[in-house]
Amino acid sequence: MAAASVGWAQGAPAAPPAAAVPPAAAATQAPEPYTYNPDGRRDPFISLLSRGAEASTGSKTTGLSGVATADVMVRGVLQSRGTYVAIVRGPDGKTYRAHANDRLLDGVIRSVTPQGIVIMQEVNDPLSLVKQREVRKGLRTAEDGK
Repeated sequence: MAAASVGWAQGAPAAPPAAAVPPAAAATQAPEPYTYNPDGRRDPFISLLSRGAEASTGSKTTGLSGVATADVMVRGVLQSRGTYVAIVRGPDGKTYRAHANDRLLDGVIRSVTPQGIVIMQEVNDPLSLVKQREVRKGLRTAEDGK
């Protein structure tokens, strides 16, 4: 046994290593970019926590049409020529006049009453069967606090 192991150590020289891939050839083969095919499923990279509003990809709309329903605060209601006009404040601190059928970012003002406004908000939840809901924003008094 000892003779066999000695003979193996003194055997023929080792074969040269296999030809390696040149680095220039490896750099030319770039991996394919990943693409996602939804096939009617929701995008897994969109947060489920922010279902109420879509992320805007373009420029933001100015004025009352750029304010979301959740951000509207009714500051006052007045009557002008037989119709009610609401004075609302947006999240930026600006004040706007709101009439019935005025457009918001995610809804339409359905009516203005002496107690506040009624908004038909568009529900942007793919799991919900309801596509619109009625939101009432009441007139805040000084006793409600700030």
